[in-house]
Amino acid sequence: MRRTVTLSAILATAVVVAPSGSTQTTPQPPPTQAPPAAPAATQAPPAAPSATLSPDLHYRLGPDSLAQEGVPRGEVRGPFTLPSQAYPGTQHTYWVYVPAQYDASRPASLMIFNDGQAFKNMEGDLRVPNVFDNLIHRRELPVMLSVFINPGRTPEQPEPTPQEWGDKTTNRPTEYNSLDDRYARVIVDELMPALTKEYNISKDPEQRGIGGASSGAIAAFTVAWERPNEFRKVLSLIGSFVNLRGGDAYADLVSKSEKKPLRIYLQDGRNDNRGVGRGGAYDPRRDWFLQNVRLKDALAEKGYDLNYQWGIGRHSQKHGGMVLPDMMRWLWRDHAVSTDVNDAVERGFNPGKK
Repeated sequence: MRRTVTLSAILATAVVVAPSGSTQTTPQPPPTQAPPAAPAATQAPPAAPSATLSPDLHYRLGPDSLAQEGVPRGEVRGPFTLPSQAYPGTQHTYWVYVPAQYDASRPASLMIFNDGQAFKNMEGDLRVPNVFDNLIHRRELPVMLSVFINPGRTPEQPEPTPQEWGDKTTNRPTEYNSLDDRYARVIVDELMPALTKEYNISKDPEQRGIGGASSGAIAAFTVAWERPNEFRKVLSLIGSFVNLRGGDAYADLVSKSEKKPLRIYLQDGRNDNRGVGRGGAYDPRRDWFLQNVRLKDALAEKGYDLNYQWGIGRHSQKHGGMVLPDMMRWLWRDHAVSTDVNDAVERGFNPGKK
């Protein structure tokens, strides 16, 4: 005989959640005896979205930014100290990432990151050594050295840290935000000779890039703008193209100047320092997102090799760190590749030296 289960029987028992989080099966009144409605005063209103929820919480690092099993690990060497003639009395600390695939008999590509302590921080938002390990291993980047250089400081000043990038304790504001060629001299005339003594680095400016975040991003742009025959790739995260020391002039400079052979990738967030001061007055020259968009528009109108991403984030590296692997792929999208069907090496992973 077939047993029929009625809707009334199903509804006679319900599962409720105990305060501890465990489940209990509790008998319920028959469905014909509906429980009385709770008084309106005791009914909680729907929870409102938190006005303080940061949009940066939605950005998380992907697998390209994390250490992966079976991927050869590069080595970060340093710290090294570089005395400066461009800024007398100061010195720059730097580190060099050397990929496992580096071969001193072959010129390597080069990427320099300002605020090096942040880009090499393996607990931070950027973790460049992991990104380079993974992308070089899969041949999505050429074999590439990377240099992490900190802003200049006098010997008695502290080294920048993930908590204090040096705006209050080093020469960072002067070096990074000024529109002159002195920081370009640090990179081209002081750092590069030190690097080429130790490593075989490509002399082709198309194989050299420089990047940074915030003030480090405008500094990277300035180096390439001043020395396009040395560096032609620029990576900019939340770039400070604002009136800290006249940086908002770049959009107009790009429009009025002859086009330079640069490839540029900009990233910023719609909530990045929108130019409202403590008194509530709005200053468009101090609006980070507005000035990034102005620069993008000027570069696009001039016909530059340009890419950009606008997220929802604030003035942080959360979004930039997440998209950093794709930014690097795009900047080096045309590195050498073989289409020979018999080239089994080209179709395999790029292993480390044995």
